[in-house]
Amino acid sequence: MRTRALIKRICQQMLRDKRTLALLVVGPLLILTLMYFLFNSGENASSKLGVVNIDKSTIQLIEKSDIVVKEYINATNRAITNDKLDGLLELKNGKLYLTLTNNDPSRSKELQMKLNQLLTAKFQQNKNMGMPNPIKPDIETKYIYGSSETTFFDIFSSILVGYFVFFFVFLISGIGLLRERTSGTLERLMSTPIKRREVITGYLIGYGIFAVIQTLIVVVYAINILKITVVGSICIVILINLLLAFVALSLGILLSTFAASEFQMIQFIPLIVIPQVFFAGIFPVESMANWLQVIARFMPIYYGADALKSVMYKGMGLSDIWVDILALAVFAAIFVTLNVFALKKYRKL
Repeated sequence: MRTRALIKRICQQMLRDKRTLALLVVGPLLILTLMYFLFNSGENASSKLGVVNIDKSTIQLIEKSDIVVKEYINATNRAITNDKLDGLLELKNGKLYLTLTNNDPSRSKELQMKLNQLLTAKFQQNKNMGMPNPIKPDIETKYIYGSSETTFFDIFSSILVGYFVFFFVFLISGIGLLRERTSGTLERLMSTPIKRREVITGYLIGYGIFAVIQTLIVVVYAINILKITVVGSICIVILINLLLAFVALSLGILLSTFAASEFQMIQFIPLIVIPQVFFAGIFPVESMANWLQVIARFMPIYYGADALKSVMYKGMGLSDIWVDILALAVFAAIFVTLNVFALKKYRKL
C-alpha cells in the first residue's frame, strides 16, 4: 500500500513537470536525429591533390581513383593550405615528393597508400613495356602539420580540452546561480537599489574567478601531465580557453534563469551542450550537409575548437585565428546582454 502511494506520488510529480516529460521524449530523439544526419547526409568528400610536373597519363590514373587533381606550375605550403588540398605530389630532378597537410591523419595515410599503389603499378607497367627510365615509385613524404606518427587523438585532444572547460564551467555557473535564486538570495538582492548590470557583473566576476582557476588547471594538466602536443603558444591556448569559459559562464547563468531546480538545469545539457560536440571537429564540418554547416556556425564550440586546433596542432598565431576569437567575444557579449534582460522577471524597474 505504501509502495503504491509512493509510485502514485512520483507519477503525479512527473506529470506536473512538463519540461521533464518533454525531455524524456525530445532529448533522445533530438540526439539520435542529429547523429543520423551527421552520418548519412554528408557525402564522403574525395581527396584533393595538387600536382607539379606530373605527366597527363599519371594524372588520369590518379583521377580514376576518386582523387580530385589540381595542376600547378609551382606550389608552396601556403598555396596548399589556402586551396585546402590534402597533399601535393611533385616531380623534381627525377624524384617524387609528396607533401601532406595532415589535417586528418587517417585521410593522409589513405591518400599516401593510394598514391603508392598507383605509382607502383604504373612503374611496373612502364617497365614491362620497355619504356626508358620509368619514374621509380619511391616517394619522399613531408608533412605540413604533424608527422608520420601523428594520430587522430593528437588533433582530438585539443578539442577535448576546450569542450571540457566549456562543459564544467557551464554546469557549475548555472547551478551556482540557481541556488542563489532558489534560496531567495537573488530576490533579496534585487529588492535593493542595485542595478541589473551590476548584479550580472558581480556574478560573472565571482564565478569567473573560479572558471579561470579551473581553466588553468585543465590546460596545465593536459599539457604537462598528459603531454598533449602544443605546437603554438601556450598563452594563446590559455586565452582561447578563458574565452570559451567566459562564454560558458554567461550561457550557464542565462539558462539558469529558466530553470526551477537543479534537475531542470541539468536538462539543458543534452539540448544545449551535447549537440555542440558533434560540431567541434570530431566529424569534418566540410563534409556535412549544407544546413548542418549553417547550424555549426551558431555553436560557440565550433569556433573554440577550431582556434585550439589551429594553435595546438598547427602552430598558428593570433593573426590566423582572429575570426574565431571575435566570434567567441560576440557570443559572450550576446549572452551577457541577454542576462541583463532576463533579470527583469525578478524586479520591475
